[in-house]
Amino acid sequence: MRAVRMEAPGGPEAMTVIDVPTPEPGPGQVRVRHEAMGLNFIDIYQRTGLYPLPCPTGLGLEGAGVVEAIGEGVTRFKLGDRIAYASGPVGAYAEAHVVEAARAVHVPDEIPLPVAAGVMLKGMTAEYLVRRTFHVKQGQVILVHAAAGGVGQILCQWAKGIGATVIGTVGSPEKATLARTRGCDHTILYRDEDIAARVREITDGKGVAVAYDSVGATTFEASLASLSRRGMLVIFGNASGPVPPFDPLRLSRGGSLFVTRPTLFDYIATTEELDDSAAALFAEIASGRVKIEIGRTFRLEDIREAHRTMESRETTGSSILVP
Repeated sequence: MRAVRMEAPGGPEAMTVIDVPTPEPGPGQVRVRHEAMGLNFIDIYQRTGLYPLPCPTGLGLEGAGVVEAIGEGVTRFKLGDRIAYASGPVGAYAEAHVVEAARAVHVPDEIPLPVAAGVMLKGMTAEYLVRRTFHVKQGQVILVHAAAGGVGQILCQWAKGIGATVIGTVGSPEKATLARTRGCDHTILYRDEDIAARVREITDGKGVAVAYDSVGATTFEASLASLSRRGMLVIFGNASGPVPPFDPLRLSRGGSLFVTRPTLFDYIATTEELDDSAAALFAEIASGRVKIEIGRTFRLEDIREAHRTMESRETTGSSILVP
């Protein structure tokens, strides 16, 4: 089968597509023949070495397809089942992949497999952020950075469906228009406007209950300054680089603030948590409350272009690879 491999961390050129033996599932595992694979910023962090991987290695954590081989002891799936996964192991950038049966989920018939491939990681991230890290409630005002991005669009729609007022930051007027169609009540052009000042203006000086920040270094100060008393800053990505060290005393001075740095894998640590998160996500999509945009589709051979496009922020919504 064809698969992406990387000999050492680096830029997009570090990735190559080669022929490798098709893997066989061991006990408790299944092999999925991919219909599509997800593209995510965590893949870039792993490629560059920000999140180190032992090399040589494959890349990619997310995919969807049909079960074509089953290892010993697996009862969760049968041959031909439509499944998806989002927690690896790394190596999803391939025509097929072996995964632990306990870490994959059934995909309902009403959810197309390419949508599942592009939404599992982003969608379950939105699920735990809005329902568990900070339980957004009707009437609250929230701030979502990168509101036109893959997680941002889902997060905005989900929070809007709950009844929250959503403020989103975006990089261009075009992305602002898109974000408003995905649940944003207010948009802020972060390159042109003072984010915290605009948030205070929109909220009559009160600030937001929670700021969801996947950007990191360049938005940290604005996020803190946008919070209401006892507000929470949820940092769940580092698109602009990691947040530098800071004095915790700032949190008390800012109004007894909270800062947390969660990761999806701690919220889907058990099979039960995984199933519950995926079920909640699929229910939101099936209801129409959350609409999923597949922004770009790349062939496996175009993986370098795919990463360059993601890094330059030219994509909106979810992007996928196809074999």
